[in-house]
Amino acid sequence: MAPETEDLSSDVAAVTAPALTDPGNVRMTPEERIAALTNGLHTILEQAVESPSHWQVLLDASATLWRYSGGNVALLMMQMAQRGTEEPTLVAGYKEWERHGRTVLKGEHALWVIAPRTSRVQQVTLPDGTRQQVPLGEKLPRGAVDDGKKTIIVGWRGQAVFDVSQTRGTPLLVPGTTDGPEADAAELWRSLSEVASRHGFRVDVTHAQYGLTSGFTDFTQRRIQVGAWLDSEERSAVLAHELGHVLLHGPNDEVGRLYGSSADHRGLAEIEAESVAYTVLRAHGIDRGEQSALYLLGWADSVIHTQRSAFDQDMYSSHPTSRVDVAKSVLGRVTGASKGILEITHPPGFGGKISAVDADPGMSPSAVAYADFGQPTPSAGGPVMAGP
Repeated sequence: MAPETEDLSSDVAAVTAPALTDPGNVRMTPEERIAALTNGLHTILEQAVESPSHWQVLLDASATLWRYSGGNVALLMMQMAQRGTEEPTLVAGYKEWERHGRTVLKGEHALWVIAPRTSRVQQVTLPDGTRQQVPLGEKLPRGAVDDGKKTIIVGWRGQAVFDVSQTRGTPLLVPGTTDGPEADAAELWRSLSEVASRHGFRVDVTHAQYGLTSGFTDFTQRRIQVGAWLDSEERSAVLAHELGHVLLHGPNDEVGRLYGSSADHRGLAEIEAESVAYTVLRAHGIDRGEQSALYLLGWADSVIHTQRSAFDQDMYSSHPTSRVDVAKSVLGRVTGASKGILEITHPPGFGGKISAVDADPGMSPSAVAYADFGQPTPSAGGPVMAGP
């Protein structure tokens, strides 16, 4: 399963997706840019529904770029594939690279992601008890109580970024990954258990078995059960899967019910949970392609079943139940849950983004290169240098 996925990674969305670079000297308007980005993402998700292997490729990229949203990961993959270059690994804006002592190579064209347009507003409570947001600088309504300032999203824009392969300058010390048995299974288990604890769940390793499952999440008792007969890697994989349920499929999962996952469609809920487990373990250098294959191969069927079921129940529903809408929801939910886990488990690498302190050449690698990510387990190959 894994070799086939690697072969597909270079052509995912590269053929039929619209080009996102400006043709010749013609510059896109902000509206045209967002439209092109949205159409590109639509194309990628259509392909993912048609081919489960494309879904797995998206998860592979999400494991590397886990600090980006699922939609932006897909867009970055598409643009790099269109150019016939390697997959994106470390991405930042022009000025951000300059702050890290690197410059964009002459002639390189930007990659584009979707970023929010924000505005600062004043939150107030009116005399009748209703709440209102007032643009900063405007006069507050008579009798309004100031509830403080807040940043809100008012729209979307295209943001230009560049992959590290498009830059040169100060080398970046990037933690290397490990594969298979070399990964620290005990540390991964400990950090995954910490994720469960922060969400109010205890983890029990037991020989008791719920049905024929290796793991089970009990939302009433706030307990995750993992089979004691599993080896260390399998236990971590099962725990990561159950954490996918914890983060996505609780009793109050209104979004899941809206889009067709959660308890109403256990098939798609299982796809979401296994996709989270696959992404989390992949980020930690553990390839679960073969073990996850049976789950992930059912991806397209689950999406199509969810769409048809929703249409049969209410053909006039305003809920976004097209295949692409369902796929977009699942990708966003999976990558969001994976990020929530990986921010605690601290996998090797930068997750596709770097901060100013991470690449400060004036500080020691042991103190700086791994800042904000914890000190990772040394890999067999050691740290690698990113960029020429």
